[in-house]
Amino acid sequence: MKVVLQRVGRASVSVEGLTVAQIERGLLLLVGVADGDSEEQADWLALKISGLRVFEDEAGKMNLSVLDVGGEVLCVSQFTLLADTSRGKRPSFAPAAKPEVAEPLFDRFCTRLLEHGAPVRKGVFGATMEVALVNDGPVTLTLERR
Repeated sequence: MKVVLQRVGRASVSVEGLTVAQIERGLLLLVGVADGDSEEQADWLALKISGLRVFEDEAGKMNLSVLDVGGEVLCVSQFTLLADTSRGKRPSFAPAAKPEVAEPLFDRFCTRLLEHGAPVRKGVFGATMEVALVNDGPVTLTLERR
């Protein structure tokens, strides 16, 4: 699994012009599930992200987690994170898990985040979505568990 984490002041996801999820201060997570990924990877990433200290404390140091600041999480499935661009000019998405495998792992990841105490909103799995965000910092990290 691969996750692109962005610290945001706010973020939202729309499908066909309708807002389906939005958050205020928190984390926008773009989540890609690779072929061969497991529940263990989803669980590990959820635990890691729920405690990851990417918010600033009163001294301006990144010492606080999304839980510490009372933030929210917006999860968006994004198979394009798994693109193989090593050959030619057209990306191959062969490394991405098939939807029937990816969706349950994506849902498990979101459920585990919720169980760790993070309020979670989600985009619509498999839909063409518009994602809007105000990146805070900017702080953008990539996390991967293979």
